[in-house]
Amino acid sequence: MRTQPQARATKQQARINRFNELKADLSGATQSTELEINFETSRIGKKVINFENVSFAYPDKQILTDFNLLVQNKDRIGIVGDNGVGKSTLLNLINGDLQPTAGNLEIGETVRIGYFSQLTKDMDENKRVINYLQEVADEVKTSVGTTSVTDLLEQFLFPRSTHGTLISKLSGGEKKRLYLLKILIEKPNVLLLDEPTNDLDIATLTVLESFLQTFSGPVITVSHDRYFLDKVANKILAFENGRVREFFGNYTDYLDEKAFEENAVVEQAKKAPSQKTEKEKTKKKRMSYFEKQEWEVIEDEIAKLEEDIETIEAQMQENASDYGKLAELQRSLDEANETLLEKYERYDYLSDLAE
Repeated sequence: MRTQPQARATKQQARINRFNELKADLSGATQSTELEINFETSRIGKKVINFENVSFAYPDKQILTDFNLLVQNKDRIGIVGDNGVGKSTLLNLINGDLQPTAGNLEIGETVRIGYFSQLTKDMDENKRVINYLQEVADEVKTSVGTTSVTDLLEQFLFPRSTHGTLISKLSGGEKKRLYLLKILIEKPNVLLLDEPTNDLDIATLTVLESFLQTFSGPVITVSHDRYFLDKVANKILAFENGRVREFFGNYTDYLDEKAFEENAVVEQAKKAPSQKTEKEKTKKKRMSYFEKQEWEVIEDEIAKLEEDIETIEAQMQENASDYGKLAELQRSLDEANETLLEKYERYDYLSDLAE
């Protein structure tokens, strides 16, 4: 596992400590203040979300080009990348707030999206806490029966004395918690989370993480928080140099892989001068018999490897919900990429001799 920067690790440990303290406090509280995430979700069909060669651009910036992604039930996807690359745009496309400029984006007929955005959209702060939820329902079905909105508010750490409070009087964390509760009682079966850990108090974070452990539908999360993503995502979509890379594993696995690739590039660059010298020495050499035989077939071998890689990547799409199969396919993909790189290097060497 990669070593975390000291400041980040300290910050995350402090949050863990606060979480444990809160859990201890809650365990000694009355039943009415315990957090029980038992919301009933809507039924979801086999078809959830499918991007087929989707492109999207703002007037001054291209975000997606021929993007493909199949989202299936129970997927846990994390979206990462620098600020401004298009992470929130991807969520807005799924939510229907934006439309593709090209390609096809299919959303299943039974899909009900709950979008926990950075902004508490459509929250009228002149309303009172309980009235805000009663816009949706007075009672909510859970896995253990029917619960009143009043009881739900208490379970979400809003004492009865606060139910008549104006939303404008709540703290930022309390507003986020109330916003989350309204999303959940609308019974979504797909959850989109845009930077959910920003400005959350520890109580809201506890509510959210507990819910995600039991939520049966797909969850797609945009976040810079490595600790949080490692808990809620097992597949990463990374915006890299104008493309979106699909990586099967958690955020730490992705960062480790990225560091390995970057180090390999650096090492290759260091070797480049000496390789050039060797090439100059061998330029006047003539191919041996075995090198001629190798030269005759190497292009076909490269083409075959490239086809194999495309096949493996397609199989990974088809088996997106089978994590055991995905791990096996990821290993096969890594091996094929390594072999292809070796063939490219060998082709480069032989082509110099063939000149």
